[in-house]
Order: sequence, then structure tokens, then C-alpha cells
Amino acid sequence: MEKLRLNQCATGTVEGYSSEGLGIVRLNGAVVFVPRAVRGEGIELRITKVMKTAAAGEIVRIVRPSPERVKPECPYYGRCGGCDFQHLTYGEELWAKRQRVQDALTRLGGTDLVVEEILGAKNPQRYRNKSQYPVGADGTIGFYQARSHKVVAVDRCLIQSEISDRTAQAVGEWMRRYKVPAYDETTGKGLIRHIYVRVNRKGESLCCVVANGRQLPREPELAAYVRAAAPHTVGVVLNVNTRKGNVILGEKYRTLWGENFLMDTLCGLTFKLSVPSFYQVNRDQAEVLYAKALEFAGLTGEETVLDLYCGTGTITLCMASRAKRVIGAEIVAPAIADARENAERNGISNAEFFCGDAAEVAARLESEGLRPDVITVDPPRKGLSPEVIASVAAMSPRRVVYVSCDPATLGRDLRIFAELGYPAVRAAAVDMFPGTRHVETVALLAACADCLVP
Repeated sequence: MEKLRLNQCATGTVEGYSSEGLGIVRLNGAVVFVPRAVRGEGIELRITKVMKTAAAGEIVRIVRPSPERVKPECPYYGRCGGCDFQHLTYGEELWAKRQRVQDALTRLGGTDLVVEEILGAKNPQRYRNKSQYPVGADGTIGFYQARSHKVVAVDRCLIQSEISDRTAQAVGEWMRRYKVPAYDETTGKGLIRHIYVRVNRKGESLCCVVANGRQLPREPELAAYVRAAAPHTVGVVLNVNTRKGNVILGEKYRTLWGENFLMDTLCGLTFKLSVPSFYQVNRDQAEVLYAKALEFAGLTGEETVLDLYCGTGTITLCMASRAKRVIGAEIVAPAIADARENAERNGISNAEFFCGDAAEVAARLESEGLRPDVITVDPPRKGLSPEVIASVAAMSPRRVVYVSCDPATLGRDLRIFAELGYPAVRAAAVDMFPGTRHVETVALLAACADCLVP
């Protein structure tokens, strides 16, 4: 079998998509990953990189185009690394995401469970309620180029709120007007690193400027520029991040004008959101996601529910109206403070919250004899640690509802849960991030068939 060579040209058919959203073509027994290729297309490609077991390629010519290919609406597509699927119809994008979840459950999870459905967005544009714009060393504001820290200037992003775009551009105008230097990550010098904007359902916004310093020049003028661009701004906040590295937010905040939080409504409840609080970036799809989690939880009003990685308490408080007692745990202290306020604000008296590492909190509650009927988990992309999984299984819940933003770590964790007596019995995907390769999944795990019946 002939080995693929660099710059070799060949013709092949695109079979599907990788977890990174790349088209997959098989040549000479090797998998070739091709950006912006569409399933079913016949393409002429050129090999751009040869690896041990795979290769990378680029399209030279589309020999047989797919009806699922569309012209990207975004003028930055291909330069900005934010989106992966703008060359696909939305139906094809949903197919790719559902298949990605299915592959992860089968290959990594070792289960024959079928993904029941993928719940798509009614509006796949302008859905993000949180935007984070990196600022390049030359003052460019936009988003990173794929697999780099080079900032591509973006004035208008089709998945961000228009309010966020206007706010980011206003900060850029303030920087240019008063010669405020951008941060240079190679030298550690300069000031402005990121522009962070939250927007609520009513169109109000909270602006946070992340800086390599505790003071900004012309702070009142900064607030004035932001308010002129987004009149419904409720606050302008400075976040201090003097550390090198890729972490966006530092630990210290100072309010420059107005409030340091934003109020929003989700699932009929009101939530207070400070800058570091976790909150799903797509409000409409978050309601779809949580409705599916509630369905899988199968609550009757008599259960005790433990919610790990609870953030500002969104899932916890959504469960509260259908449970006897709900307990939320989260390591971010401001988020727990917001969660407690959110419970009080919504008149929810059967919820309590603990601040701490999920593994430690789960182990402590398990050692104290807590036996929740249902445990929900919504971990970060890295998934659950073996210690958390062991503690969850040791509490012997009837059902575990796992909300995941990464199919690979979900598959890995489901295999461990199954070994501890908690196989996955249902799974559904939710498109929280249209235009990108990312997808949310809700999985139901149960110790026995009887546990599926509330």
C-alpha cells in the first residue's frame, strides 16, 4: 500500500466529519482531514501534512458538489477561528453534531445506546449572550485565528449580539482616542487584554474590560463611550489580570460605573449574573437543554436532588419546583453567592448551596450519609474526575443526569459509570452553539430498570 506524500494530489469522497468539524476522506488506507469539506462531495485534494496514522489536506477542486454546501454569510469565515460549519446547511450541521455524539458514545463510551435526537436552534444567529473579544498587541479587536493567538479584526460577528459588537468597537474607539495601549502577551507589557460583554433578554448589557493593571487612564470617558454605543448598559467593570497565560479573567474586579452584575430570566426564573458566574451562552437553547434534563430526572416532588458544578444555580433552581430538596455545589465563590441570592429572589426555600471542589463536596456529602435520589452534573469540558464519579456512585442515586459540553469526555466518563453499575440508558443532543463544532449532550444513567420509573 503506497504511503501518502506531502503535496501529493488525489481524488476522493468525503465520508463524514471529525470531532473538529473537518471532512474525512480515506486514501490508501489512511484518513485525510480536509477543512470545509462536505459529506458526499467528490473532491480533488492536496496533502498538506503527513502524520503517522493520518494526514491533512486541502481542497484543490470540488469535482462533485453537495447540495448541503452553502456560501458562508460571514465575511471572516476561514480567517477567524470561531466558527466551523458556516459552509453547511443547518440541517447538515445538525447531522454532523449528532453523529459526533453518537461516535463518542459508541467508541469511547463502549455502549450501543442510540442518540435519540438533536434539538436544533430556532435562530442559529446572534444567539450568544456572553462575548469575549481578545485584543491584539496592535490594538486589533476581534477573535483568534484558528490554532493561533493572532487576532483577526471583526466588526460584526453573526453569532454574537449586536450590542456586544457595538460595545467592543466602542472600547476600541476609546483606546485609539486616548492612546491606551493593548497588552502584548510576548512582552507582558501594555494594558487592555480582553473585552467581555454580557447581554440579557431585555437587551441590557454589562461590560467588563480585562486589563494588565489596576487602573485605566480616562475611566469616566471609557464608561461614556460604552454607554453611547449601548445605551442600556447597566455597568462597566474593570477586571485585573496581570498574569501571563491564556486565562482570560483575573481574580480582582472594580466597578468603574453602574452595577457589577446583570439580571436575566431563564425558565421563568430570575438570575443575578456577576462577570465570572457560569451561565449558558445561548439562553433559548439553555431552556431546551434544561427541559430535557428535567425530563430525564423524572421528578415527582418527593426527591432529593444533588447538582454538582451548579454555577449560579440555574439547573438546581429549575429542579427545585419539582423536588422536595435540592443541593447545589460549585467551586467559584461569586457564583455560589449569586446562586443563594437567586434562590431567595425567586422565593425558593428548598434549595441550599455549598462552595467547594466537586470531588471534595461529593465525598463529604457521601461520608455524611446523603443519599440523593437524583444527581445532576454539568462539568467543564474536561469532564469528571474518577473521584467524583466514584463518590456519585457511592451515594447510590436512582438516576444520574449528565449534562456535557464535550462528547469525548462524556464517552470516557460513561464507560467508568457503567463499570460502577450506572450504564447510560438515554441520550439526546442539543445544539447550543450553532455555526461551531461544539454540541451539548444530556445523558441519563440508571442503576436498574426500576430506577427509570419515578
